[in-house]
Amino acid sequence: MPDQGIAFFLFALVAAITPGPSNVMLTATGAAVGVARGLPCLLGVALGMGSLIFAVAMGMGGLVVGAPMILRALNALGAAFLLWLAWKIAMSDGGGADAGSRPVGLTGAALFQWVNPKSWLVGAGAAGAYLQPGPDGALRQPLLFAALFVAAALPCGLAWLAFGASMHRLLRGRRAARAFNVAMGAALAASIALILR
Repeated sequence: MPDQGIAFFLFALVAAITPGPSNVMLTATGAAVGVARGLPCLLGVALGMGSLIFAVAMGMGGLVVGAPMILRALNALGAAFLLWLAWKIAMSDGGGADAGSRPVGLTGAALFQWVNPKSWLVGAGAAGAYLQPGPDGALRQPLLFAALFVAAALPCGLAWLAFGASMHRLLRGRRAARAFNVAMGAALAASIALILR
């Protein structure tokens, strides 16, 4: 089990640090409100992903992937939410933390993981690659995977949040901040290609 845990943790680090909708959301949040006010979003991403990993490892992943109607509905919901979030980011006035922006909070970021296609791909991939048969693993492995993913997602997400906050410092002018927000919104909207292919 220790080797399996180390291998899964390395997998989780790679999955959590690579670009995707959640990391674009964290970057935009950091740029809008800074690191301190963006921490609930970061915690929501980590806990939401941990709960999804747990559910997938407990068998929900097979149910969703094996039912085309559920998968299509999840993809449509995910695409709609991503488009809405991309629009909100792109249309942000560029005022940032000083303008009293409202970041995506803990609950919104956690629920977002459940409609984020990258999250489902990561969860299904993790369950397929790292779950091992055995009588003691029915609950222990999913709990371990969830805890390890949260532990990996927190520092990786913090890096994206801090990157966004550093962009806020560089984007002092309203026009530059607005251009950054439009670019972040466009990047998030482009990620919908993952859902629709």
